Amino acid sequence: MAGRGKKGGKGEDLGRALIRQQNRAALEAKERGEALASSRRRAPPLESVIDVSEIDAVLQRAAEEDRLHSALAASVPSDVVIDLDATGETDEQRRRLRKEQEKMHASSLGVPRRPPWHNQMTLEELDASEGQAFLVWRRNLARLEENDKIVLTPFEKNIDIWRQLWRVVERSDLLVMVVDARDPLFYRCPDLEVYAKEIDEHKRTMLLVNKADLLPLNIRKRWAEYFKEHDILHVFWSAKAATAKLEGKMSGGHSGEDPVSLDMDTKVYGRDDLLMRLQTEAKSIVAQRKTSTVKQGHEASSDSVSSTAKHVVVGFVGYPNVGKSSTINALVGQKKTGVTHTPGKTKHFQTLIISEELILCDCPGLVFPSFSSSRHEMVSCGVLPIDRMTKHRDAIQVVADRVPRGVLEQTYKITLPKPKAYESQSRPPTAAELLRAYCMSRGHVGHGRLPNETRAARQILKDYIDGKIPHYELPPGDEMEQRETTSAADESASYDSDEQDDAAGPDMRHVLSDLESFDLATEGSKAAEKKQQQEASHKQHRKPQRKD
Repeated sequence: MAGRGKKGGKGEDLGRALIRQQNRAALEAKERGEALASSRRRAPPLESVIDVSEIDAVLQRAAEEDRLHSALAASVPSDVVIDLDATGETDEQRRRLRKEQEKMHASSLGVPRRPPWHNQMTLEELDASEGQAFLVWRRNLARLEENDKIVLTPFEKNIDIWRQLWRVVERSDLLVMVVDARDPLFYRCPDLEVYAKEIDEHKRTMLLVNKADLLPLNIRKRWAEYFKEHDILHVFWSAKAATAKLEGKMSGGHSGEDPVSLDMDTKVYGRDDLLMRLQTEAKSIVAQRKTSTVKQGHEASSDSVSSTAKHVVVGFVGYPNVGKSSTINALVGQKKTGVTHTPGKTKHFQTLIISEELILCDCPGLVFPSFSSSRHEMVSCGVLPIDRMTKHRDAIQVVADRVPRGVLEQTYKITLPKPKAYESQSRPPTAAELLRAYCMSRGHVGHGRLPNETRAARQILKDYIDGKIPHYELPPGDEMEQRETTSAADESASYDSDEQDDAAGPDMRHVLSDLESFDLATEGSKAAEKKQQQEASHKQHRKPQRKD
């Protein structure tokens, strides 16, 4: 028994010794690592940096800007008024200069091209070639973003999404660009039409003006004249009305119009008419390709599927949430692609066979780079998801600027605050005024009995996108005429008000009344808070009970 105890004791001592040795070795390695790291921090070696990652470049640029800002702040006296724009230009001059810069750099703002490829290339070679071409395109746009005179909108930066577009453009005989009828030029990408012509000179691009039932007939005629003047192949269409008709529901869009009085350029096509028009256009393109005098080698290397097949392919492209998937479902006659209010539902292109002669191809929605809009405008138009917006007032201000005051009041049955006497009477309502009036009418209240502006902003934006708030944009020529008329009226009104002010002297009653109302509101809120505190303290206070 004693021998067994001694043997067990020796084994336990050996195990503890091994554990102590292992811990000691780990501690020594840790100390050596910390000493090496501290020595590197004290004396960094002189080395050449060639490959810099994107994170390192961003951090380096931020550090340089911080040092520059600190140097400028130290050199400028504290009592000097600094011009934040540093130009001294007016808003009109900045707008004119921005337009000039946009025209100058319009050629650099385009769709990424797929590099040349052939069937003998391996998957790795093709992926590397496409990645290199996409990187060059991103670098060119990064140079544009460095220009302070122009603002580049958010655009698609995932190469896999652009690969879907490349394959749809190559497969299609007729490329259909789906746009929103309320602002067609915002959703149109002219460089995509040029890219389709570069792949095959016989490819054509059709502008499918969706949600055309939301436009009045006279506005539709103006857009038809504009498209015809600029030689743009277009078709007015309503996926919602076509789906409602297919399901047997009543569509309240263009049912009241007389179809006899409408020509082919202004009528809103139905499902059968649109299918016939697409098939006719695609067949004419295929016939032109076959009868053209093109070299035999070019015909063999053509990427179009329908150059040797009997059927024709029609590809649908465009921005997210413009109605591509709804159009596909309406043309097929049943739900084949997912539809949702959130942009980016379609992830991969889908090929759908309509008949033996017609095939439809649906491409995921892409946000093309442009100069013409800001992030808030893209949120208000539904291109960017509403649930991801961080500044709801900026997006609502876009809606307030585009929709007349009377239309907003009539749509929501609310009364917006009128402009003050010293303000322009034609100014649009501010985002705060619209949101507060909407919250007051609907009872949207958050914490602290404050208006829940975030909830109200999301609902207003959804109504704006769905068409419950009527609005539309005019063609560029008509828009300039309307803007000149409005600006002339504003100038005359301001001139008359200035003459009255000069004759009667500065009237400060309006300003004083605003200040008094502000003071009264502040005093009232303070009195209410004080009363609540007194009531709370009175409830907590208890009278001492007498002891018998």
